[in-house]
Amino acid sequence: MIALIDYGAGNLTSVKKALTALDAKFMVPSAPEECAGVSGLIVPGVGHFSATTALGAPWRQAIGSAVESGTPLLGICVGMQWLFEGSEEAPDVPGLGVLPGRCRLLQGDADRRLKIPHVGWNALELPRTSRLLAGLASGAYVYFTHSFAAPVTPDCVASTTHTDSFAAAVERDSVFGVQFHPEKSGDAGLHILRNYLELCG
Repeated sequence: MIALIDYGAGNLTSVKKALTALDAKFMVPSAPEECAGVSGLIVPGVGHFSATTALGAPWRQAIGSAVESGTPLLGICVGMQWLFEGSEEAPDVPGLGVLPGRCRLLQGDADRRLKIPHVGWNALELPRTSRLLAGLASGAYVYFTHSFAAPVTPDCVASTTHTDSFAAAVERDSVFGVQFHPEKSGDAGLHILRNYLELCG
């Protein structure tokens, strides 16, 4: 059973449709204690980083405990940014902090018609092997919509470029994150979600 975390900012409908298409069993916990014993957790997200304040201490403790026990955690878009220490978008709001670093505002380029927010399809560069992205070819296109992004760190397993390079996917032990929306990224996105479900057993 996958726990799909609803904190009021996630694109739950699209994620639910994708999970249903993959025949995954999932539920939306109404209380943190319902996360105990699940096979995986997904934290989606759309919008402002400050929305993650809804994931207060009880939720942080429940999700953190699951990660410590080896339960795979997947963050999507703002959900991925929340895995880090924080974001320039809401400097006083802490992230979960299971990955080092802070998310920063992307830079636009008027001459190259690169606008902020960054919305659209970008190709992934895959610098190293990844369980989450296994079987995905470098250059696969996925769908982004965001203004802030995580830096390229040793945890980065896929990057892309919008003026500068940023982390498109991260992976460390049982923690996974994607800046793009796999639920809106066609076959490539479903492939990634299928890999995640397999990691959940």
